Amino acid sequence: MIAQLFPRPVAHRGLHDRAAGIIENSASAFAAAIAGNFAIECDLQLTSDSHAVVFHDEKLDRLTGESGLVSDRRVAEMTDIALLDSAASDRPQPLAAFLDQIGGRTMLQIELKHQPSAEATRQLAKVAATALSTYTGPVTVESFDPRLITLIREFGFSGPRGIITYDYESEDYPPGISEDERYILRHLLHWHETQFDFISCDKAALTLPAITFWRALGKPVTAWTIRSKVEAEAARPYIDQIVFEGFDPDSAS
Repeated sequence: MIAQLFPRPVAHRGLHDRAAGIIENSASAFAAAIAGNFAIECDLQLTSDSHAVVFHDEKLDRLTGESGLVSDRRVAEMTDIALLDSAASDRPQPLAAFLDQIGGRTMLQIELKHQPSAEATRQLAKVAATALSTYTGPVTVESFDPRLITLIREFGFSGPRGIITYDYESEDYPPGISEDERYILRHLLHWHETQFDFISCDKAALTLPAITFWRALGKPVTAWTIRSKVEAEAARPYIDQIVFEGFDPDSAS
């Protein structure tokens, strides 16, 4: 079961290379991942009119050069903004267009990004579940936020769901969490609610007791973000697949 869930390395935000004009989470990066026979990890944000778009950051600045929040833009605005440095003038895709592009040709690992309110959290889970209800290709969903992977099941998604985690020793992500929440997330104590099917873990936290415990019980573990052969080999004893960028995991060197 473990080998079947993630049989191939997972290209982090697609097989992107900014120097070559292939930008993360773009149609070009996803096409390159499919051409390389890799699975795809990508990210979903929610627009102001409650559409899911494939985009990592909550702010527009780094990837588009524009300012402001994705959550303040309508989907028509988001899909009209060119991604910086894209040779193909790629633009953020709505979830439906992304799924049409992939068409079941590779495994998807779709991250539902943390949202600023309970209502937005529910809405992202709902629109993602609705879109995926008619998708017939292999797909998983994951999130740092246990509520999102619980809600997407409640909204009808029946595929594999994963919790994304790290050591929670710094104030990082999601923003504003309390010490009690940090403890729960570090030790995966939300299991009774989430009943996650796999774990996506920071490469620096793979030996945490909760990670080794759940993997021993058969939960697959993917490691992020692996950026070299050396990192891949170091992680290998603790994981079932890598989420990678910046190198070719199939190359000899």
